[in-house]
Order: sequence, then structure tokens, then C-alpha cells
Amino acid sequence: MTTPHGRDSAGPATGSQPQVRSGTTSARGGSESERPTAWLWIQMMLDSVAWIAAMGVALVLRYELSIQFINVSSLLAACLIAVVAQIAVGYSFALYRGRYSYGSFDEGKLLIVVTLIVTAILQIVLLVAGSTIGIPRSVALIAFPFAALFMAAFRYLKRMYQESTSKPQANAQHVVIYGAGQSGTFIVQRMMQDPDSEYLPVALLDDDPSKKHLRVSSVPVLGTIADAPAVLAQTRSSILLVAQSNASSKLMQRVSDVVAGTNTRVMTVPPVRDMLTGSGTSVDIRDISLEDLIGRIPVDIDAAGIADYITGKRVLVTGAGGSIGSELCRQLLAFDPAELMMLDRDETNLQATQISITGRGLLDGQDTVLADIRDAQNLATIFERRRPQVVFHAAALKHVSLLETYPDEAWKTNVLGTLNVLAAARAADVDVFVNVSTDKAANPTTALGHSKRVAEKLTAWMARETGKRYASVRFGNVFGSRGSMLPLFTEQIRQGGPITVTHEDATRYFMTIPEACQLVVQAGAIASGGEVLILDMGEPVRILDVAKRLRSLSGQEGIEIVITGLRPGEKLHEDLIGMDESDARPFHPKISHAQVRALSPSNLDRHVWKERGGMTLTGAIPVVGPSTQPALTQFHGAREIPKRQQGGGSTASKGQGPGEHRAVQRPDDQEATDQGTSGHGTSRHRAENAEGQAS
Repeated sequence: MTTPHGRDSAGPATGSQPQVRSGTTSARGGSESERPTAWLWIQMMLDSVAWIAAMGVALVLRYELSIQFINVSSLLAACLIAVVAQIAVGYSFALYRGRYSYGSFDEGKLLIVVTLIVTAILQIVLLVAGSTIGIPRSVALIAFPFAALFMAAFRYLKRMYQESTSKPQANAQHVVIYGAGQSGTFIVQRMMQDPDSEYLPVALLDDDPSKKHLRVSSVPVLGTIADAPAVLAQTRSSILLVAQSNASSKLMQRVSDVVAGTNTRVMTVPPVRDMLTGSGTSVDIRDISLEDLIGRIPVDIDAAGIADYITGKRVLVTGAGGSIGSELCRQLLAFDPAELMMLDRDETNLQATQISITGRGLLDGQDTVLADIRDAQNLATIFERRRPQVVFHAAALKHVSLLETYPDEAWKTNVLGTLNVLAAARAADVDVFVNVSTDKAANPTTALGHSKRVAEKLTAWMARETGKRYASVRFGNVFGSRGSMLPLFTEQIRQGGPITVTHEDATRYFMTIPEACQLVVQAGAIASGGEVLILDMGEPVRILDVAKRLRSLSGQEGIEIVITGLRPGEKLHEDLIGMDESDARPFHPKISHAQVRALSPSNLDRHVWKERGGMTLTGAIPVVGPSTQPALTQFHGAREIPKRQQGGGSTASKGQGPGEHRAVQRPDDQEATDQGTSGHGTSRHRAENAEGQAS
């Protein structure tokens, strides 16, 4: 796919940052910054004064402090030669054209070279005409070190003045920086050059003993990370900034443990290569995240296998505006599809995804498709017209608590919407279909879990019907997903608490969004039709520990953590693999393959689905969608009691009151109720999060 890189005419793309500029080139080919500015003219004058002073000192020393032997006219003539030579050579070597950072080592080295050349010129003149003008031939050599010293001193004083006026204000927050290497040095220098910075570095920590007492831009190294509590107290700092690129989770945990109980806010920075793309002199620092503490090892992917089914193909992603869908689009582009179609019903999120990928948000290209997966006929038209060859289905409703209140919405979007996409994919002869699922589908106990479980079974049925690679991918909570637990905790901390946790022992699995998307993309390469692929997500994390870590890292140890108690049916521990599923890993050591029982759309029954999950029936909802599929046009949900049950049929429940109905299980419909057997009646939970879906 060819992606445009032009900017939206309305303005720069969201999140883009201007680059640091080293000089503006004029239309006439010269660099405007190389022309002497007012300060450079002043510097020429100061360098001239330096040579005049150096020549005077040299003559006094040459005559052993007997100033009566000095011929003022001869001295002025020699000084004039030195000054002219200094200006000519200095300008020729760009010393006075602003090419080098003022007072830098680069300028210092150039200054020595220029001074040596001027000394050589002056020495030649004195050798030839020294006796004529009355200046000893050794004066040039004696003057050289003094001239260099005086010129360097002027530059040093100027740099000292600049640094004193450009560093953060006195009311800036004191920061102790852990790491005196490349990243730490870079951060200190950037902060000290930003008068608007809200952070003032006051000390450095480093585990290398040889760096103790080292100073970086006048900021001292005062110890190792073990000394952090004492150094923080000594410098009256409330922030510890970890300045180590790609720090391991073990290191982050160690830092967190060291400062625990000190009300210290722990922050970190991106790698130096990322900071170099920032604007001005600001440093993009952020609070340390749970992802930094837990850490994830990216899944090794079979790039060649992925390229085989993505490169040169027409690829469509539903839910492209969501957390997972947008990252899928970004990763898929790396494999050079012939066309990438991003489908979502939310125009704002769709635009954000387009901007993040192409740098433009006009929404006027063929890459964005505004559509709702509930609209079966529209989906069928889109698929027929665009003819995708590979489909990633990430569109879904994902919030557990909300779907517990409105289970019909889970049915309409996660069940019927998925069926609509599957039907459109079959009609368009799609070769590969990857359904994004969730760990809530393993032994489901919520409306979300049941709906995603049915979606997995429908995908398996379609794989059997088409004989093609239609599979699902299941994973747990992801870092950074909108509306997930971690942003909730962060917001509760920001508001001063309390932090709410349902149970002291509740655990959840976590992974990064890029890692989750790697699995999703990999699934299309290694899955067999009808399978569910599950990532080995390591050990589950205790939610109470997460809350404590985030509270500690925020520097607000006083915030209360409230245990609210498990809500009805809520699980203490999530499952990744269902009770009736195997854990085979034939292709990848960290990816399990499980078989899912296929569920025919003709056997779908909303009453069975909701009753087995303990959900309340509300109104008449169609079971399935696409009118292009005659077998899928029944509206079982529109009738509360099948006619064959009326009149006290044997299958009707005895003694049911008004409005109470029992769904009928047809003889050929064992799978229609299988999705609810692990729900244990009304034993449903309201998990705090349902990650893995893009709205």
C-alpha cells in the first residue's frame, strides 16, 4: 500500500512535533545563520582585544617586565597584523559564522586551530620584518597561549551567563536522576537549557563507583540507587527520574522497592534516539507505568510466514479506530499489503488511526471505511465491492459492566455483528479471517464472555463451511487500552483516591498492545481453520499489587485502597484455556492451539444464550442478520414463546408466571446451549476489564 505522507491542509497532524533545526537555508543557497550576528561581531571585537592583550603581555615578558623598552607604535603595528589575521582566518574557518555551538568543544578545537594559524602568520611577518618594526621574533610564540586563553575565557564567561539565564527557575521541582550515562547526561543538559522546564536536576545517581563525584553540567553524582532515599531527602526532591534507555522490568521493580514509603514520584524517559526527535529543549518524561514494572518479552514472529499471506493482498480491519485495531493497521503496513482498508463506525477514532499511519486526517481516501458491523446489508455490499482477501475482525463491545446491564447490545454487536462480518467474508471468498477474542471467552461467566465465546464458535463453523483459514485469537488485558483498569487506577490516583479493588487476591493477565497484535497477525500464518490461538502470557498479576505499585510510583502513599468485595459471579482468577479445551503448541512455544466446537448460525437462540447466562430478556432482537443468506434470516428472538409450546406443551415449564419463558432447545441444537454450560446459571462476574477488543 502506498501511504501518503503529506499533512492535512487544516494543520499539522495530531501528535506530530516540529524537528530541531540547526539552521535555515536561504533561497540564494547561503545559510542565513552563517552570516555574523550582533553577538558574533562582538566576539570578533573581543578576540581582537584578546590578541592586543596577549601581545602586550608577551612584550612585557620578553623584556623581563622592563616596559620602558616597549615601542608603542611597533606594538600597535604587530597587534594590527594579529587582529586582521584573526578575523580573516576565523571567518574563513567559520569561527564567526555561527556554525558551531557557542562555547562547545567543537568551537574550542577550532579556536586553537585558528589561533595557531594566526600565530604562524605573525611569526612569519616578524621573521621577515621584525627588526624593521622593532618587535622581537619570539613575541608571537609567547603571545599564542595568552591569546588562546583570553579568547577561551571570553567564551566561557558568555556560556556561564547563558546557562545561568536558561536553566529552570528556582520554583521548579527538584529531580534526582538515576543514570549518569548517555541518557542521563543528555537529560541534564536539556533540562538545564530550558528556562520553562518544570524540573530542575539537582543530583545524579549511578551504580558505577567510578562516576561518584562526577559532575554533569554542574550537577553532581552523589551515590548509587541504594542511596536514593538519603539523596532525595538531602536535595529536597520528590521525583526520581530513571534515565536508562530500555531499562528492564527487574531494574524498575528494584527502583520502586528502594523508594517505597518515601512519597517519591518515579518517572522515566524514552530512549535518547526518540528524545532527539523532540522539539526545543524539552524532555519528554513520563510517569513509570505498570508495563515498565511487569515487562513483556515480545513474541518471536514468523515474518516470512506472515508476509506470505499479507504482502500484495487486500486486507480489511474492522474496529480499526480502537486500541487493538489501530495497532493492527500499523503492524500490517510493515508487510506491504496491496491495500489496507480500515473499517470503523466511529469517525473520530478512524481519523486518529489514519493520522497515526499516514500523517493526514482528511478521511477522503479509499483506506478508510465508515460502517457498522450491525448493518449486514451494507457490510455485504462493501465486501462485494472491495473484495478483501484477508480480514482481521477487531470490532466489538468490550466493557464488562456495561454489557452486564445491556446484554442485548453484546448480542447485537459481538454475536450478530461477528456473524455479519463472517457472512460477508464468505460471500466475498475471503481466504484468511482472524477473529479477535478475549480471555473472558474461556469458561465464560459474563455477557461479554458468552458473546465472545459464541463468536469463536461461529468463526469455527464458518471455517468448516468454507474450508479456509478462519480462526480466533484469545488474550487477556492489554496495557494502554482505552477504558481499562490501569487508566482507571491512574485517574483515581490523580483525583486523590480512593483506589477501588474488588478483592485482595484477584489476579489478571496482562500484555502490551503491540505484543497482542503480533499474536493476532501471527495467527493468520500458523492457525488451522476453526482454532483458537492463545498466547502464553506468563504469570497473572495480583490486582492489589498493581494498585499499590501505582500508588507508590505516584508519590502519593497516603491514598487509600478500598476493597469493595467481589461482585456477583466475578472471578478471582481469569482463565485462558477453557475446561474442555486442549493446550497444544505445535508451531510456537508460547502459542497454544485449542479446538472450538462449531456453532451453526441456524442454531443460534437468543433466549437460550441469555437464560443460560442468567441475563434478563428485553424486547425483540433479531438472532442473525444478512438477508443475502436465506438460511440466516430467522428472527427467533422476536417471539417470546414458540407456538408449539403454547397450550401447555410438554416442553414448557410448569408453573411459569407471566412474562417468564423458557427457551426451546431444538433436537439439532446441542451447540446452541453449549456456549452457556460453563456459565453455571446466574454465576456471572463483572470483571473490571475486558481487554483485547477495539470498540
